[in-house]
Amino acid sequence: MRSKVDRSARMRAGLLAGVVVSVLALPGAANAQEGDAGPGGEADAEPVDAIIVTAQRREQRTLDVGINISVADAEALQAQRIDDAAALRSIAPNISIKENVPGLVPVVTIRGVGLNDFSATNNPSAGIYVDEVSLSSLALMNFDFFDIARVEVLKGPQGTLYGRTATAGAINIISARPDFAGVSGFITGTLGNFDTREIEGAINLPVSDTLSLRFSGKGIFQEEGFYFNEQLGRDIGRRNVGLGRAQLLWEPTDRLELLLKAELQHTRSELGGAEFFGAVATPQTPAGVPCPGSPECSDFLGYFDLDGDPFRGSYSVDPAFDADQLNLTARIAADLGFATLTSITGFIDFDRQWSADTDAGPFAQLDFANTDNVEQFSQELQLAGETGPASWQVGVFYSKDDIRSTFAGDLSALLNTTTFTSSDQESEQAAIFGQVEWSLSETVTAITGIRYTDESRTNVGGTTDLVSLAPASFLSMAPFGSAPVPLAVSDARIDDDYLSWKIGLNWQPSRDMLLFGSVTQSFKSGGFFAGVATNSAQLQPYLPERIIAYEVGAKGEWRDAGLRYSASAFYYDYNDVQTFIREDVGGLPVQRLGNVDTADIYGFDLETSWSPRFFDGFTLDASIGLLDTRLGAFDTAAGPIPEGNELPDAPTFSLNTGASYEFDISSALSAKLAFFARYEGDAFKDALNDPIIAVDGFWLLDARATVFAGEDFDVSIWGNNLADERFVTQGVNQLPFGFGFRVFGPPRTYGITLTKRFN
Repeated sequence: MRSKVDRSARMRAGLLAGVVVSVLALPGAANAQEGDAGPGGEADAEPVDAIIVTAQRREQRTLDVGINISVADAEALQAQRIDDAAALRSIAPNISIKENVPGLVPVVTIRGVGLNDFSATNNPSAGIYVDEVSLSSLALMNFDFFDIARVEVLKGPQGTLYGRTATAGAINIISARPDFAGVSGFITGTLGNFDTREIEGAINLPVSDTLSLRFSGKGIFQEEGFYFNEQLGRDIGRRNVGLGRAQLLWEPTDRLELLLKAELQHTRSELGGAEFFGAVATPQTPAGVPCPGSPECSDFLGYFDLDGDPFRGSYSVDPAFDADQLNLTARIAADLGFATLTSITGFIDFDRQWSADTDAGPFAQLDFANTDNVEQFSQELQLAGETGPASWQVGVFYSKDDIRSTFAGDLSALLNTTTFTSSDQESEQAAIFGQVEWSLSETVTAITGIRYTDESRTNVGGTTDLVSLAPASFLSMAPFGSAPVPLAVSDARIDDDYLSWKIGLNWQPSRDMLLFGSVTQSFKSGGFFAGVATNSAQLQPYLPERIIAYEVGAKGEWRDAGLRYSASAFYYDYNDVQTFIREDVGGLPVQRLGNVDTADIYGFDLETSWSPRFFDGFTLDASIGLLDTRLGAFDTAAGPIPEGNELPDAPTFSLNTGASYEFDISSALSAKLAFFARYEGDAFKDALNDPIIAVDGFWLLDARATVFAGEDFDVSIWGNNLADERFVTQGVNQLPFGFGFRVFGPPRTYGITLTKRFN
């Protein structure tokens, strides 16, 4: 314990020293007065590559926003094939994303703050906003990107500007909108390994000077899965996905804008399989292999896996994954003269069916057939304007969610029974929020924000032992023929209300530099665990979690050198941390979603982009993230856990790099070469810091080469995970049952993409 404390102290001191040195050494600090040429001067001229974001619900340069923001536009998303939520880790450091099931339930963790849960009924800690509509359920995270204008990642708690609070940060996914510039569009086709075909297209159709339409869609057809199921004798993980979007933009006057969107998703695909590991050494277990915890160790029924391939196994469930989703959004903006009134209405109806083989083997030990249905309605009103030296925004937000889940369990091979679990959770949230930026001088701005939220949530459900097999259920010990036995029951309601706030200070010593600091308090609401439970205590509500975040940073650009940078250091005072705690109850391993009283997070972000003037066409991007996380003490059924454990999914070091070079081949042809690398360090996967499911650091290497024929046509060859790294994103230890599993990220993929644009 002493060594861990010493290491944490050294790291915290290093982080604080690092940010001070970084800020003092940043380009522009020494020549701040020289860069401020005044109105009309060269320093005030907008650079042609200025990055415009809507992080604060209005268009601004990133240099004018005192928040740590990472942005990927349509070109960057295509270059790195960031085409779903699981790929967002490539945008910035200090972002970790895991899939709880291969191909399903991606969970985003930002700066160590995430959600160590898999239930559809839980709200993500990192707020995901699609065209300004927040997604209320983890089940809604499984979607593919298409016709996207940009993605913005905001690190740190959000709440005084956004409809739903987010303790980790916010990810804004912004679709390409209709416009009045004329008929335009594109069509893209891709061929890849694993017999993959993709087609994507969009068309913009101005109907008049005031009305424009945009239609876009995407089809994904992967006929060979990443995984091989020995039970079926074939590969699994095939994909068949259809996506479509229709938008209408109407601007009857220069003071009124109406944007309507309808979006459909239709999925008839398959999920992959996790890698099994067992508890018991067998004569076939190779010498030196540690048991428990390796695939070469067997479970209690004698199954083990010697092939050494994490994408090959003997799975006992149907891999089918069916999902259908309808999104409807209406955005109305009206210029009232003194302010702009914006209304954002969102409706989502989502259904899916899937199965989970949580023993990752050929026997029906813990197999579950699952269904989820999400109905979400949200309404947000914003009023924004300027009064004297203040830019202000006030808003109200209302949402109502109904999330229903079922788990039909087949435990016949292990406990000689079947089970049924259901959860019907309804929640209502109402909030009022506001933020004001006060101009204290030409270069200094103060920020104050506040939010009041009132939320109620009900849960009806539980787990029942169906006592379906002779001679008896070994779960409830009831004899065959007995009535079903309720194991866990919930019929409860919780009410939460909380106050979030933000205080910040921005100083722009020059047009090209911003120094900022802030203190922010944010909450994530309480709730109920909705998974399989063996006793009612598992279904008791967990408390809201609270973060007070302290952050200082600097961002800017040194135009003469072609350098853009952003650096920030932060400390989070984290209370009532919501996390899974694995316990053994009555000899059975159970997962309890509860609270740990306290945690501390220290960290540092640095992002740079360099396009040297002396090397035309070359760009080098590099960013690092440092984290030091420390959980407080907490209790389990096995006894107390002392303070000092690390938070789940919080690697101490992460690195993103990229290099690209654009050049002319001839008067008609040009090319771009791009290379990307990401490193994510060692991390634990649960609050207990279980070493069996801890994951090693890994590198991911991607590349893309594109040839352009003018502005209308290009062809690219690309590859992701070129080194074919076998990296783990999630692990679950169920060794009291004799087994556990690990979820691996995708193997190497590659292909060719052709794009035709028209104007």
